[in-house]
Amino acid sequence: MTERTYLDHNATSPVRPEARQALLDALAATGNGSSVHSEGRASRAAMETARLRVAALLGADPRGVVFTAGGTEADTLALTPDYRHGEEKLSFDVLLTSAVEHAAVLRGHRFRADQLDILPVDARGRVRLDEVDAALERHAAAGRRVFASVMLANNETGVIQPVAEIARRVHARGGLLHTDAVQAAGRIPISLPALGADLTSLSAHKLGGAPGSGALVMADPDLRPAPVFAGGGQERGLRAGSENVPAVLAFGAAAERAGASVESEQTRIHALRERLEDALRCEFPELVLLVGDVDRLPNTSCLSLPGVPAETIVIALDLAGLAVSAGAACSSGKVAASHVLTAMGVPERIARSAFRLSFGWSSGEEDVDRALGVIRRVLPGLLRRRAAA
Repeated sequence: MTERTYLDHNATSPVRPEARQALLDALAATGNGSSVHSEGRASRAAMETARLRVAALLGADPRGVVFTAGGTEADTLALTPDYRHGEEKLSFDVLLTSAVEHAAVLRGHRFRADQLDILPVDARGRVRLDEVDAALERHAAAGRRVFASVMLANNETGVIQPVAEIARRVHARGGLLHTDAVQAAGRIPISLPALGADLTSLSAHKLGGAPGSGALVMADPDLRPAPVFAGGGQERGLRAGSENVPAVLAFGAAAERAGASVESEQTRIHALRERLEDALRCEFPELVLLVGDVDRLPNTSCLSLPGVPAETIVIALDLAGLAVSAGAACSSGKVAASHVLTAMGVPERIARSAFRLSFGWSSGEEDVDRALGVIRRVLPGLLRRRAAA
């Protein structure tokens, strides 16, 4: 059997040992956190500990943490024109977002189609601050109140957005800012007060928790988006339905471990990525390293082998034992270039051949060794096929 090397942590990370143990312990226990008996109170206490741990990852107030079923649901909960702050009703007229957002933001919002304003990005994939200023000025002149959503780090390229600068501009116009930090959390240090985001989305399985849990974190616990689910009033009435206690407790354990090691892991994983990229640049000049000269997540490499379809590259590497992701999406058998790379102005020939390697908490030097071994075996054959085509 082929030895496997996993470099697709941006899709999902393996469950951390601490999270696995928390999950197993919770499955062995009994109790609905909304029940008043001893078992229910124990479940509730464990959930509140998890809430504290998730809040600590961002330096946030635990009262502002609302558990969801994942990052997509957290985005959908956040992206509504209808809010309350205490007794005050807040309404927003425009959703200002970027062209490189995850589909959970671009398609998962609750604004009308005519309320969506999509900002362009520069050639490095960063939101242009001059475009932010122009959009805010335009909407202010028309009397429209803006709700903005800009991801902290891109899932395909790892590019880090100037969220703090955007937040200051949005707040100056009386708006709110949401950031999808699903890829960034646990990979770079995040301070919610310094970031300035009013709402932040997280997903447990990206940082070594179990799938099926996420969170929307509000910097101000008195800020309340209109719920997506109505029912029994769980999560302070913002997310009805019995909580997924095992997944929540695993999320808390993963968040605690990720937060405790984020700085050392950032340095360690960055070194792994740099070693891989340096070797590939030296040995395969045909490879294009996208956004190599911009601030990005320490774990993410977005590469392209122009002229070879991304799905061909991914399948060939997979058959040889290396798990990576394509930078293109396949729908109904029709392959299209990544919307992220297209928004950056990357030529279609390069964009259609883009693939992503992403390290994580379980990655080590041996993964770099094995990945390089696989790529050295596979890429020459792909290059020969390209030349013969």
